[in-house]
Amino acid sequence: MVFAGADTTGFEADARLTAMWLWTLSASGGNDEGRMSNDESDSASGEEGEEEAKAGNAKRGFVLEYDAARKIAQGLGAHLEDLTSVVEVSGETARLLPVGERARHLFGKDEGKVAPARKKKEPQLDLFKVLEQAEEGGTSFSETKVERHGETVLDRIHQSMILFAAGRGEALKRFLVEDGVGRDQRFWRLAQALSALYPGHTEEKRWIDGVLARKKGLGF
Repeated sequence: MVFAGADTTGFEADARLTAMWLWTLSASGGNDEGRMSNDESDSASGEEGEEEAKAGNAKRGFVLEYDAARKIAQGLGAHLEDLTSVVEVSGETARLLPVGERARHLFGKDEGKVAPARKKKEPQLDLFKVLEQAEEGGTSFSETKVERHGETVLDRIHQSMILFAAGRGEALKRFLVEDGVGRDQRFWRLAQALSALYPGHTEEKRWIDGVLARKKGLGF
């Protein structure tokens, strides 16, 4: 059901976990997503919400109880401790990291840090900052060429989503066409699955749909 007929053995552990994580949240019938968006947190009332916002405690991401996340991973033959670039565990909760927070890991030299939370009314600012910081740190990244490709299909999909979000259309085209990333059919099967699984109002949904919309025009 999750992969719409695709052979799941073709996907690495991070992709299988991400898909099942999102499917679990949608199937639970609870929140449309396991996170509070910036718009929602800005409008939250009460002193507690205001204090958390001031302290920066409200983290974006798709959240599950740790035990539930651990069981999902085990059922897929994966281990959360091996997927720290995708999942953050804190106490009794586990957070599937938003794609924007993975930008430095995917493009930058300093893989141990994540990008700051996106500011309201500045939807692309943090991505630009991360990519610029990656260049300053010695990583070759320009408007027209991506030197560093993700290790997994999910990594490469997230890179393409970030390129789309940052408005780097020429780099996205080269990444998919000239670098051959788009010739891997697993890329498009996983992208289609993620498009169906991301909640409709999220940045991730808009970004993955933007990448998919270029498939035909790029000859795939």
